[in-house]
Amino acid sequence: MTHGMRTDVHISPEGGGDWRDNAARYALLPLRIFLGVTFIYAGLDKLTDSAFMKDAGAGSIGDMMRTVRDSSAVPALVDLALKNPAGFGYAIALGELAVGIGTLLGLLTRLAAVGGALISLSLWLTVSWASDPYYYGNDLAYLMAWLPLVLAGAPLLSLDAVLRTRRRRRTGGYR
Repeated sequence: MTHGMRTDVHISPEGGGDWRDNAARYALLPLRIFLGVTFIYAGLDKLTDSAFMKDAGAGSIGDMMRTVRDSSAVPALVDLALKNPAGFGYAIALGELAVGIGTLLGLLTRLAAVGGALISLSLWLTVSWASDPYYYGNDLAYLMAWLPLVLAGAPLLSLDAVLRTRRRRRTGGYR
């Protein structure tokens, strides 16, 4: 008996398809919602935390970066952030906010996902690099979670899909 990948598609007369086809089409939606909401929350949390945006002090971005500098995979990246800790904190927070909004709305989703992956990669290489075992650090898991959205974008329930449909109607083709 051989087992292979399912290649048949069951389309009902109403055009809706069976539940497996619908589940496959909407499979990335929960991931998009989770990452979008999480990154919006992370950005807003940083922007509204008065202690975080300081160069020094309990809970500050500056103290956190100084703490992880010697254990990070890329100390030069931490040194760059330490030249202006508050500016770096604002850049991360605004980046998280932009990535989260783009992902949640499905607007420039692949670009937003690349941004999310880069933020997660930089945090993994700096802040959570010393996590032992490696799977205790959540930034690597976030990096991997962004990759399906980098590859697939947001084909359904997104502003990208609306814009793509409008372009097709305007040009009369399948671009």
